[in-house]
Amino acid sequence: MKILFLTRYSYSGASSRYRFFQYINYLADRGFNCEVLPLLNQQYLYYLYNGDYRKYIHALKGIFSRLVKLLMTNHYNLVILEKEIFPYIPFFIENYFIRNVPIVVDYDDAIFHQYDQHKNKIIKALLSSKIASIMNLATLVIAGNNYIAEYACNAGARWVEVLPTVIDLSKYTFFQNKSKEDRSPLKIVWIGTPKTQKYLLHISSVLARLSQAYKIQLIAIGTHNLHLSNTEVISVPWSEETEAQDIAQCDIGIMPLPDEPWERGKCGLKLIQYMACGLPVVASPVGANLDIVQHGVHGFLASTEEEWVTALETLIQNSDLRARMGLAARRRVEQHYALQVTAPQFARLLESVIAKGQGVF
Repeated sequence: MKILFLTRYSYSGASSRYRFFQYINYLADRGFNCEVLPLLNQQYLYYLYNGDYRKYIHALKGIFSRLVKLLMTNHYNLVILEKEIFPYIPFFIENYFIRNVPIVVDYDDAIFHQYDQHKNKIIKALLSSKIASIMNLATLVIAGNNYIAEYACNAGARWVEVLPTVIDLSKYTFFQNKSKEDRSPLKIVWIGTPKTQKYLLHISSVLARLSQAYKIQLIAIGTHNLHLSNTEVISVPWSEETEAQDIAQCDIGIMPLPDEPWERGKCGLKLIQYMACGLPVVASPVGANLDIVQHGVHGFLASTEEEWVTALETLIQNSDLRARMGLAARRRVEQHYALQVTAPQFARLLESVIAKGQGVF
């Protein structure tokens, strides 16, 4: 069975790596012949994060390569598309190229709001229904959380499945007794990118207040030039080889988010990473966070500044509680958010799509 993966990014892009690349070896062992064609390569991401115009050169190369490959989709049993064929191009591209082969589309964020809530009236008029049209055309829509799945159902998608973003447990070491240590300074960790570090500003006053009462550090993995008033911030460069170890050396994981449409489509990957390392978490009750974290069991859900202060202070003061919640968090990931659990589910879905052969509409 030949499958073409049309991913948004190369392996270095987190969404593509976790939603697709980490499944390839398992699928190959199961008899799938997988070919992956990213739209945007590693060089594009490097120039993107460094504000370099050369990102456009690599984007054009990716567009050309994808156009060539789209002419050969009839050579595959199945096409798996991450989000859309080309960003900011109307639906006619998908409508023309993917009618003669079964197609699975995957969404791990609320990309539809990128269009239907765009400030530019022309873009909004041309593209507000694009993602809904793709979902309606697809044989199967895989959603990273319930918010995205509900949108797909309302768009008229014929088949919708929720498959969370997960991690490979073998890469995450769990130190069961680590959280029982009363360490100073206590380390609160956040992992993300320069584009998403803005979310930390939502709790900057929380961290400043706690820093006055306790010796804490914010370990910020993947950030760039992050400064928070009255808070000791240690920026750690992101590396796939060290990210799990960097998280495991901390005590509490955080994921602040505003309760807004785009954020409701987030799939909570950083929470899963923290929990896999046995860390208790504090998170905003937004999007997949509500499904991942059981309040008072794996950590706390917090909306207001006072709720954030109370939640973090409770964990800072009680190392035994951190240990209990961290253990429960690890078990939660082992049971529901591990590649070892979802890989067979993903493979069965693909086999079902191919078996149904719903490619010609």
